[in-house]
Amino acid sequence: MKKSNGNARSRAPESVAGNGLLHRRALLGRGIAIAGALGTGAAATGAAAEAVKDEAWSLEFGGITPVLQTPSPFEKPVTRTLSNPNGEFRNSHARTPHHLLGGAITPNSHHFSINHAGIPNIDPAKHKLVVHGMVRQPLEFSLESLSRYPLVTRMAFVECAGNSAPMFSNEPVQLTAQGLHGLVSCSEWTGVRLSTLLDEAGIDPKGKWVVAEGADAHFLDRSIPVKKAYDDALVAIYQNGERLMPGNGYPMRLLVPGYQGNMNVKFLRRLKVVDQPAMTFFESKTYSQILPGGRTWRFHFLMEVKSFITSPSMGQTLKAPGYHAISGVAYSGTGRISKVMVSADGGKSWGEAALQGPVHEKAFTRFVMPWKWDGGPAVLQSRAWDEAGNAQPLRADFVAERGQTKEPITNPLAFPNQHYNSLTSWGIGANGEIKHVYA
Repeated sequence: MKKSNGNARSRAPESVAGNGLLHRRALLGRGIAIAGALGTGAAATGAAAEAVKDEAWSLEFGGITPVLQTPSPFEKPVTRTLSNPNGEFRNSHARTPHHLLGGAITPNSHHFSINHAGIPNIDPAKHKLVVHGMVRQPLEFSLESLSRYPLVTRMAFVECAGNSAPMFSNEPVQLTAQGLHGLVSCSEWTGVRLSTLLDEAGIDPKGKWVVAEGADAHFLDRSIPVKKAYDDALVAIYQNGERLMPGNGYPMRLLVPGYQGNMNVKFLRRLKVVDQPAMTFFESKTYSQILPGGRTWRFHFLMEVKSFITSPSMGQTLKAPGYHAISGVAYSGTGRISKVMVSADGGKSWGEAALQGPVHEKAFTRFVMPWKWDGGPAVLQSRAWDEAGNAQPLRADFVAERGQTKEPITNPLAFPNQHYNSLTSWGIGANGEIKHVYA
């Protein structure tokens, strides 16, 4: 048996790109022991570590286990941000704190939420879902009767079409990953295949669209292609193993993976099969993509390939030079993420990040890249590719096709456009402070 020479653990990680980016094998398999090679822990002084101190919490009996567990009070800053913190009557947006979370699943309490008419207090015992229109036999479901069907589970992100819209500004808006990208989240959804309900109702072959309607005061409705309904759409009743949160559609919602968030109709009460799109308010005006020259791109459903770095990012500070892990999320409405490249020099050179599996289609994939920061200026970027070969566009190319504002955006809620999926750049100064920049 061949013995190790004893130097493997101390071997310096291999550089793969400029400004300190290291090879991803430092994070994989039996490669370099990252903790030992990177030496980011605090070294003990003297020949041996001192005895562990008995803190006050170790010297007394702890609290009683509650029936509903909540985060530690030390995690109080980890919360969503609201567009209407004073509760005034208007659209309310609650943004996910991406820069304070890890993994690929968004906790239910931190999942982003947009409600155009507030959150209805729905009694699940009285709520009904009707399937009608161009069908052989109209059907009605309660939450209880729907729960009797075979349930399926799939991972999927949901993203508002207006997510990242402040980046249409011609100057970088100084917001965190939460402020820029907080209107996207990823969950494990469980429910009944929409195709199952349509088959039971007996859909007319001439029916090409399904109009989904919610039970909120706005009666929000959107037209869904029947082809999508038979692909991977669900009527979801669970999120991450528990019943839907009220702000995320309780007691049931539509899930159309990879399509813009507004089409994932919450508080679902009606599915009507029709032969043409309904041209509702939300699909003919509010969620129509405006392109340079004044053209309107209607029925732009797909949320395209995208990624952004969550750590290090604005809202955080690098305390000292040395080894760090660059981490973020990537996703695509067309399938699985195949590759994420990371740059530490504003796009001059790139290295391939490690993807944390399993990699699900139309869901968050977390990527990680080892990096040795020398204490000097750096610009961090990520760029994602999906299995269909689609690449996240560079900013110059994106702006040429989709446009940007003529003046800086001073109000980050004044979204001038939608479907932003270009690169995010974080500029790091010599003092470790991080800002949003364009590169």
